[in-house]
Amino acid sequence: MSAPTLIALISQKGGSGKTTVAMQLAAGLALAGYRVALADLDPQESASRWAESAPPDAPFPAQLVRLQGKAKDMAKTLKPVANGVDVVVMDCPPSIEHPHAMSALELCDLALVPVVPSPTDLWATRGIERLILDRQRKRPALRGALLPNRVMRTSLAGDVLDVLQDFELPVLDAALSQRSAYALSAVRGTSVFGLGRAAAAAQEEVEQLVAAVLKLIEG
Repeated sequence: MSAPTLIALISQKGGSGKTTVAMQLAAGLALAGYRVALADLDPQESASRWAESAPPDAPFPAQLVRLQGKAKDMAKTLKPVANGVDVVVMDCPPSIEHPHAMSALELCDLALVPVVPSPTDLWATRGIERLILDRQRKRPALRGALLPNRVMRTSLAGDVLDVLQDFELPVLDAALSQRSAYALSAVRGTSVFGLGRAAAAAQEEVEQLVAAVLKLIEG
């Protein structure tokens, strides 16, 4: 059986919505028929708490795994899980200096960087981009992409999104808006797909995210 695809959600600072993207992506992939593991690398354990707050009759649709240590330690922990899943979504700490984030970059097939359209987030993203590009020189198979997240339909946000086109990493052909449905899904221990028709707009965004990620990793 082939090894699962490892997708790392990585950011330089808090507030990028990294965990939200990880949870929605994991659920969206599961809904699309993939067997998914959700790997929590963040000492804050936000992803774990989110998944564990799901009601007993509607568990979160991804297997939860906690990872820590060096890359070889994480690979060892993932080994018994790997045979039963197609994709592992890794929620990394909100710092590229954290050793868990560095280990994830050694292991992952795709480094996905959520970017809030604000000047300060753009500055932080430059550092992540340099790190990923450096890793790509050592590991040419590693892919990286930027994901506009928590997007508000303002002129400033539009200007910032335009600036993203100047980055070397590609901008994913998808974006998640600033919607209450994403926060509500965390409260209820589910994804936007568990909220019914009221979250239809958010569900469509996540479906587009899943399609864009699959297109990238499947070539």
